[in-house]
Amino acid sequence: MLYKVEGIVIKTVPYGESNTIITLYTKEFGKVGVMARGAKKPKSRFTSITQLFTYGIFVFQKGRGLGTLQQGEALSSFRKIREDLVKTAYAAYLAELLDRNTSEDDLKPDLFGWIKQSLEYINHGIDPEVITFLFELKIMKTSGIVPELSKCVSCHSTEGDFSFSIREGGFLCERCSYKDPYRMRISRGAVKLLHMFYHLDLARLGNVSLKKETKRELRMLFDAYMDEYSGVFLKSKKFLKQLDDLS
Repeated sequence: MLYKVEGIVIKTVPYGESNTIITLYTKEFGKVGVMARGAKKPKSRFTSITQLFTYGIFVFQKGRGLGTLQQGEALSSFRKIREDLVKTAYAAYLAELLDRNTSEDDLKPDLFGWIKQSLEYINHGIDPEVITFLFELKIMKTSGIVPELSKCVSCHSTEGDFSFSIREGGFLCERCSYKDPYRMRISRGAVKLLHMFYHLDLARLGNVSLKKETKRELRMLFDAYMDEYSGVFLKSKKFLKQLDDLS
């Protein structure tokens, strides 16, 4: 059966001497695996359409198992991402995060819009670290592991100072902080940002600028929480940490 979809290439794997298996995240079906025969040949019509992050229209034939790419039209290659190592590293992390937290038999319609919007923001120069925080929260929500970031997870208070508890799964107010002696102390600024990020519509994001100290605080919190609950190790995340150490 022939399918025509709007999708983004989130993973590429060489297959044999001349073929490439691409993983698309599509608007219509979610994640789909497709074989692009001859894509590695220099004059292949599939060379450009099968590059990582390419957004376009894909036509493929599929029965049981892997589909076979028939046609493709690139709508955007996100060129500015490809030309910048840091942007590429963040985009690769988002793509791998999406791939590892979805399956082909589980359609999550919002995710296509989120990955497309995130790549567009990074391509246009919006801080990729901020985009990453927001996308990670979206992935947590769809995976059912999102922490409570709008009130105390125990007593539901919305007033006062808060710390963050990995064990309890969210904010703890001062009165409930005894429940986790290993809670993470975070600044009021970080609490406000997390609350805003939790409720923010990604499409309404402006040009957000965060201090390095705030980013470091949020990164420590996000990494610790995702390591505890996601159970997924990502190679792209390791590379991001190496880039951060170099900077």
